[in-house]
Amino acid sequence: MMDNIHAMRLDAVLLEYLQECLGMLGDVRLNGLAFSRVHCSKGKHHAHVYIDAQSIEPNTQQEVLGALKKATPLLRAYVLQVSGWFKCPHFSFHIDTALEQEQRLQKILESL
Repeated sequence: MMDNIHAMRLDAVLLEYLQECLGMLGDVRLNGLAFSRVHCSKGKHHAHVYIDAQSIEPNTQQEVLGALKKATPLLRAYVLQVSGWFKCPHFSFHIDTALEQEQRLQKILESL
């Protein structure tokens, strides 16, 4: 149980640090992005970062993912600086469609 709480706290802190860093980047494509969730692996080797699909236009998704990939060294350096950790996980960015799926399901349930 304690491991689960620690993992959830780690994910929340990492999400907060990444959101802070996005606001400081000079790239207008990234400033308005919203991360919906982060899942960090055990040992902080890798983190899956999910982007809220509603904060990004469907026709610019690949462009934004490319910009995030280029900004990854800056994001990792920022996380290391503010967290005091001795290592930072490697990030992989994904478009989070869970919220859209949930909204579609809600509409279906309302129509019944």
